[in-house]
Amino acid sequence: MTSSTDATSSDTPQTVPDSAQPVRRERTARPVKRKSEGQWALGYREPLNANEQSKKDDNPLNVRARIENIYSKQGFDSIDKSDLRGRMRWWGLYTQREQGYDGTYTGDENIDLLEARYFMMRVRCDAGALNLAQLRTLAGISTEFGRDTADLSDRENVQYHWIEIENVPEIWRRLEAVGLQTTEACGDCPRVVLGSPLAGESLTEILDPTPAIDEIVKRYIGKKEYSNLPRKFKTAISGQQDVVHEINDVAFVGVVHPEHGPGLDLWVGGGLSTNPMLAQRLGAWVPLDEVPDVWEAVVSLFRDYGYRRLRTKARLKFLVKDWGVEKFRQVLEDEYLKRKLIDGPAPAQPERPIDHIGVQKLRNGLNAIGFSPIAGRVSGTILTQVADAVEAVGSDRVRFTPYQKLIVLDVPDDKVEQLIDALEPLGLHGRPSIWRRNLLACSGIEFCKLSFTETRKRSQVLAPELEQRLADINAQLDVPITININGCPNSCGRSQIADIGFKGQLVDDGDGNQIEGFQVHLGGSLGLDSGFGRKLRQHKVTSEELGDYIERVVRNFVKNRDEGERFAVWAVRADEADLR
Repeated sequence: MTSSTDATSSDTPQTVPDSAQPVRRERTARPVKRKSEGQWALGYREPLNANEQSKKDDNPLNVRARIENIYSKQGFDSIDKSDLRGRMRWWGLYTQREQGYDGTYTGDENIDLLEARYFMMRVRCDAGALNLAQLRTLAGISTEFGRDTADLSDRENVQYHWIEIENVPEIWRRLEAVGLQTTEACGDCPRVVLGSPLAGESLTEILDPTPAIDEIVKRYIGKKEYSNLPRKFKTAISGQQDVVHEINDVAFVGVVHPEHGPGLDLWVGGGLSTNPMLAQRLGAWVPLDEVPDVWEAVVSLFRDYGYRRLRTKARLKFLVKDWGVEKFRQVLEDEYLKRKLIDGPAPAQPERPIDHIGVQKLRNGLNAIGFSPIAGRVSGTILTQVADAVEAVGSDRVRFTPYQKLIVLDVPDDKVEQLIDALEPLGLHGRPSIWRRNLLACSGIEFCKLSFTETRKRSQVLAPELEQRLADINAQLDVPITININGCPNSCGRSQIADIGFKGQLVDDGDGNQIEGFQVHLGGSLGLDSGFGRKLRQHKVTSEELGDYIERVVRNFVKNRDEGERFAVWAVRADEADLR
């Protein structure tokens, strides 16, 4: 076959003018068409997944009327599945795990098996603040409707189990009669606002942000304008760094401006789960009276610009990561606040977690005592006895903490030992060991459909066990060692930011069987040296090995650390053999 070139060639060379030379064109890559992320502000209003469709079909807050008028009267089988597995969360209700199914059943394909006819109910306790009437109401609901279950969460909430749909309206009536609610305790909405347990009374806080927290709850919680966010939205506001602000979607932290005085430093984009990210400073100083407006602006920005295509990318942290803090602040100021924020300094980082456990003086001259139930596990019976003991020493203020602990305020000097002695038999220690004080756990497979392993229930045995195992060296531990136990990758138990963190999963026992186990994270922390824990390749422990493993690592730490060195610092530089 003759080519076209051969057909026109001759033996005589020919000169081709430049103008006739073929033009070689550079081939350009075809532009990649990016998928829509479903951002409302960019015009994408059609739902891109089933969750978004459900919220469009009916605002989740409307489900309360169906619970009160239909489901509570006709029973569990009358509940529409889109309400049961979606909208009811906006009123603090999740179905709990059916008993008898181990971690091999965990997964969406088994949801019909795993879904019990009972509910976990979450009561939102904004800033963790309670009076005795509220505490007694919480206790009574537990004993009457929840089989005496009550867990203090790391979001300053109370969680019940075994709640039946028939009893939900009466529970709401009792809660609301004392100023409590379950409104937006779960769901794609603004959840409980974390606040300092010692707000207004701490000797070390920059300011008391309670008025701002109260105003946010009053203005915005339960309002439909903010009830359809791309995903959950977590808030922390405190005059000091005692609310794990670095893992919240938005946080306001006390700081003193050199010109304007006490105010709050603004952080955005924190969150854990399978893609953990620490919140970032916007570099803005916010006066106390402007906090509610700035909070609303951040929520509105998230509502409008947040990603709604994939739920795995729908948290605010992904938008902050893609935009960067400069663009985020610019859009916040230009489109939502319509004004510039004041530049401000960063707060000084604390050297250790501020958990308020133990006895400390308050501004009013009285005392606060922080008590440490193991991983937040209490009961209605225990809370009733706590209320009696608190009343006996003349106090009416109790606080829950972001570390699953309980604080009693306003205890006179001559009543301190009386209250400590009264609560210790209940498992509430006012001078706890390092292991009771620093152990945190999620609900685990006992009640959670997502979990692979037992966590909170196991922790009740683990803390006393560690006290015994490490009795000979406990006195040498002059720094806290936090242990966080999580039943799955979602990190409700904050496994990535603990000195020793455990993420639940199924592991091979060596004989081909899948059993409960954990991936280990080491050296995570917030505050000074904030960062996520170090993972060792292929390093997992079974549930039965937890005590052995913790003892081994802690002894290696005590043996090899430098004087005054924190566990998180040591874990970064330690030989891998000492961490296994």
